[in-house]
Amino acid sequence: MPPATVHALIDLAFARLVRAKLAYGHGTTNAWDEAVYLVLHALKLPPDQLTPYLARRVSPTELARATALIDERIRRRVPAAYLTREAWLGDDRFYVDERVIVPRSYIAELLRERLSPWLAPRRRIRSALDLCTGSGCLAILLAKTFPAARVDGVDIDRDALKVAKRNVADYRLQARVRLLRSDMFSAVAAERYDLIIANPPYVNADTMRKLPREYRHEPRLALASGKDGLDAVRIILREAAAHLNENGLLVVEVGHHRRRVEAAFPRWPFVWPQTSGGDDCVFILGRDDLVRASAAAAKAPRSAPAAAPRRASRAGAASPRR
Repeated sequence: MPPATVHALIDLAFARLVRAKLAYGHGTTNAWDEAVYLVLHALKLPPDQLTPYLARRVSPTELARATALIDERIRRRVPAAYLTREAWLGDDRFYVDERVIVPRSYIAELLRERLSPWLAPRRRIRSALDLCTGSGCLAILLAKTFPAARVDGVDIDRDALKVAKRNVADYRLQARVRLLRSDMFSAVAAERYDLIIANPPYVNADTMRKLPREYRHEPRLALASGKDGLDAVRIILREAAAHLNENGLLVVEVGHHRRRVEAAFPRWPFVWPQTSGGDDCVFILGRDDLVRASAAAAKAPRSAPAAAPRRASRAGAASPRR
C-alpha cells in the first residue's frame, strides 16, 4: 500500500536510503535528514518546516515525484544538491550543479556573527576577498554581512565562475561583487583587502583515492590539494599578507585538519574558532601575525620544536585578533 501521508513517505524514503548505504556530507549528514530534505523538496514544501506537514496527505503525482527523486539519489549515488539544483547555508539558498563543489562551510557560521570577537563590533569592512569562490556563496555572504564592502570572488575554474555569476545575479549583488578568474592571487596582484576568506581545496592524495562515489561527482579541482592536502594553504599563508590592509584579517577553512596544519606550520599563531564542527576546522590570522610568522619561519632551523597550539572560541577563550 503506498504511503498516504508526508510522515509515511519520509519513513519509506528513510528505509530505502539506509538499505542503499549511501554516503552523506553535502548538506545532510545522515539518511533521516536526507529523506526529509528530498521529500519536502519533491512536495514543494518549506525545507525547514517538517512538523506542520507530517499528517498532510500525499497525492499520486507528489508520490511519483518523490519516488523518482529517491530512486535517482540511490541509483546514481550523486549528492542530493545536484538533483535538486540547490544548496543551503543557513537561511540562504544557492544554485548549484556539477560544475561546482556543493557549498558547505563553517566560515558561513562565523560570518553570521560578523566574525566576532575577531572583528571589533564597529570595524567597517570596505573590501573583502573570497579565494576559491566556487559557487560564489561565501562572496555573497560577505556582501550581505558587510554592506559597505566591495567583494572580489576569485576562482581558477571558468565553469565554476559561471555558476557564481548566476548566484550573484540572483542576489542582485552585481554592483558590489566582482568575479574574476584567478589562480589564487594572480588576478588581484595589486589589490589590498580588509578581510580575506578562503575555503580552498584541502583533500590529500590518499583520501582522494578513497572518496565515496558521491564525492567523486564534485570537481576534482575543488577538492585535491597535493600529497598532504596543504598545497593551497601554503600559497595562502605565503601570499596573503601582501594583499591585506593594516589590521587586515585572514580566515581559512581546512576541514578537520588542525593537527596537519599545525604540524606543517609549527611556529604560526593560529587561532581556531569554535564552530559546529569543532575547533579544528577554521583558522584565523591577522596581517601582523602573517608577517611575523613568515619571517620567523624563514629564519628558524627546521629542527626547532613546535610552539604550543593556540586555542580560541567565539566566546573569547584566547585574546581575539582584531
